[in-house]
Order: sequence, then structure tokens, then C-alpha cells
Amino acid sequence: MRILLVRHGDPDYDTDSLTEQGVREAKALVACADTLLRPDTCYVSPLGRARQTASYTLEALGMKAETKEWLQEFPARVRTKEDPEEFRAAYHVKTGPDGSPLPRIVWDLYPAYYASHPELADRSGWRKSAIARHSDITECYDRVTAGLDELLAEHGYVREGDRYRAASPNRERIVMFCHFGVTCVMLSHLMNVSPFVPLQSTCILPTGVTEIATEERQQGIVSLRTLRIGDLSHLALAGVKPSFSARFCETFASDERH
Repeated sequence: MRILLVRHGDPDYDTDSLTEQGVREAKALVACADTLLRPDTCYVSPLGRARQTASYTLEALGMKAETKEWLQEFPARVRTKEDPEEFRAAYHVKTGPDGSPLPRIVWDLYPAYYASHPELADRSGWRKSAIARHSDITECYDRVTAGLDELLAEHGYVREGDRYRAASPNRERIVMFCHFGVTCVMLSHLMNVSPFVPLQSTCILPTGVTEIATEERQQGIVSLRTLRIGDLSHLALAGVKPSFSARFCETFASDERH
């Protein structure tokens, strides 16, 4: 089986839709839908930017997608006001009208904090970290991974402990139109690593395609191996330059994103 995770196009977060650039990116997927994606079944986040991205491909293929609530962007937030000194070192903390620190996206960490807190990269240690204690990340993570496991079981692959059993092995291709953060959470679960590893060490640009394949080297025992992360070949073929959403500057002194 192949699992393909497609990030939405360049977003307008204020309206939960796509920018003009995002529409160009999403339409570029259509030309490759029969080669790059080739879906048997499609699923989509409930959020507008993902649904709009999916709509062009679905219309071209004459398909519909089932909405999965857990595919929405990973919603975990850090309650920075509970330990402001700790989290001023970890995050760019924004304040409300009364001057109190606002909740922050849990994975939007300063690199120095991540590097100096090895528990965040530990497979189970992240659950006991200060960030986990002052956020809802464990609950959000478990909700997403439970949804993913339920879906994979419906397609013939059952999670047992830290591995999957091929209850009904197949060559299906399932496509999920979703978001960067939730993609990293799913990857971490399939790889049995901390979610902070892919969240901090990968960058999936708008409409990037991530592909995971099942491999059954021992009968009934499945390995899930990532073949590509954030593939943008459809943009290259369409002559569309990737947008900058999710990227930062290559040098601190420059405001030009790489």
C-alpha cells in the first residue's frame, strides 16, 4: 500500500483559503494526478485551505474525498503564561492586550531550546517534557495517531505495539490532503520517533507530496518506509516557483527566505 500526504497550497490563514499562488500550486497537482498521486481513495482535512487544494484534483479525477476531523492542522498549543520564563527561552512569545503571554503553536520552537533539551527528541521522553506538561500535545498526538491507526486498519494494516500486521495486504494508494504539522505527527508515529524530530528537522512546502510505502519482507510483518518527503516535482513540471510558507531566512542578517 502507498500512503500519500499532500500539504495544502500557499495559505491565506486569515480566510482559511488559498492565495493566488496557492491556487496555481494546487492546479499544478492536477497535471500529475494520474502519475504522481494515482489515488484509489482520498481523505481530506476539514479546513478550507486543504479542501480547496484537494478540490481541483478531485474534480479532474471525478472522485470525492472523505473528511477526517483528525487530519486538521495539529492544534496543540503551549500555555506560555503557566511558566513564562521557561517559554521565553523556547518561543517568540506574543502578548495579549493585558500584557499576558498568549498560547503558542507547540512545535514553533527556537532551535537553541530544542538542541538543549534532548528529551524532546527522545521517543518517549518528549511526553514528560516541560512543553508536554504545559500544553495539550500528548492528547492531540494520541487523537491523531488513533485516527490514523483506525484508518490503516480499515485498509488492511493493523497496529500491534510498535509495528503493523498485514491483515489484508494490498497495493492500494490512499491520498490525504492535509497540513505540515499533522503530516509530521503521522510520520513520527509510523517511524516510532518523537514528533519533534520531523517537526524540527523537515520542511514540507505548500503542495509538497510525502509518500510512504508498506514493505512486507517477513510475511504479515510490515515496515512503513518513507520514499519521499515534500516532493515538488509537479511544480517544476508546471513551471511554478514554490512559495515560501514554512521557510525561514538562510542567514540571520537577511530577510530573504531560502
